[in-house]
Amino acid sequence: MIGLDTAKAVFQVHGVNEAGKAELKRKLRRDELLPFFEKQQACRVVIEACGAGHHWARQLTRLGHHVELIAPEAARPFVKRGKKNDAADAAALCAAASQPDVKCVPIKTVEQQSTLSLHSTRTLLVKQKTMLVNAIRGMATEFGEVVPKGIDNIEKLVGTVEASEAVPEYGQEMIREMYAKALALQESIEVVEKKIVDHARHDEQAHRLATVPGIGPITASLIVATVGDNIGAFRSGRHFAAWLGLVPRQHSTGGKTRLGRITKAGNCEIRRMLVLGATSMVYRAEKWNSAAGAWLRSLLERRPVRLATVALANKMARVAWALLTRKEVYHAKGRVVAAAEVAA
Repeated sequence: MIGLDTAKAVFQVHGVNEAGKAELKRKLRRDELLPFFEKQQACRVVIEACGAGHHWARQLTRLGHHVELIAPEAARPFVKRGKKNDAADAAALCAAASQPDVKCVPIKTVEQQSTLSLHSTRTLLVKQKTMLVNAIRGMATEFGEVVPKGIDNIEKLVGTVEASEAVPEYGQEMIREMYAKALALQESIEVVEKKIVDHARHDEQAHRLATVPGIGPITASLIVATVGDNIGAFRSGRHFAAWLGLVPRQHSTGGKTRLGRITKAGNCEIRRMLVLGATSMVYRAEKWNSAAGAWLRSLLERRPVRLATVALANKMARVAWALLTRKEVYHAKGRVVAAAEVAA
């Protein structure tokens, strides 16, 4: 087995035999990596699941090696305290991979990473736009100009600033400059979103997920690009929801179960999109005509809104797992058919 610590220019190799004894310790430059593995017999190669990990995993798989990606948190406990360096990281990968219960990250295809680049770009553009909008609000507040919450009120705020005599020329100019950049970012966001929606329409799995209430084309595309055909790695919908961090933390002892806030582990972007979708369904809970809608209304009567939102996101994650596993579309249960529909 070989533990490979990747970097931009320098790579550290740590090889062990069947007994776990170190047999190889070597530092390689980027252009030396593939020629080195071409000369090696087919073996088990362990790489940390990082930015370029999937790329190197595909390259080494083509050379006949069995490549496994391990999450950073799985290898971190095996790094000796006070000895954090590339060689120690490569050795820690071998130690972590030797554990019987180690779990590996599925290797993503080029197509998956290409689709995920759309989502990463959209997330970055939305973040930049939010920063600009908040900066506009903050700068206008310094001169006594405020508007209600909501991004739709920014245009009104800019108009108020331009008409105000209390805001000096430079202040107005900078606010107009930031507003223009925010509008340009919005145009870029819309272009990226059209490409994501187009992917969701033409991808069978994403199209299937989009039938779930609260899961739109963007969320469906993100789930498929992240998980895709590897949904079988999760034994049940409960495990998938736990991987997304939508389950409560446990601090139980002595037979007493103590549950806290959600773990927020796993893919934060999918979790965020599911929670946003669940929030939209909470707002329309009164008109949600199905067993899930009745369950949500009953939960809202007993629990706070935010708790109900996360619980619904958990349920949506389980439904998504079931649809991807069984290759089915969503069918609402318990829907009451109106008399007009029956007559029609």
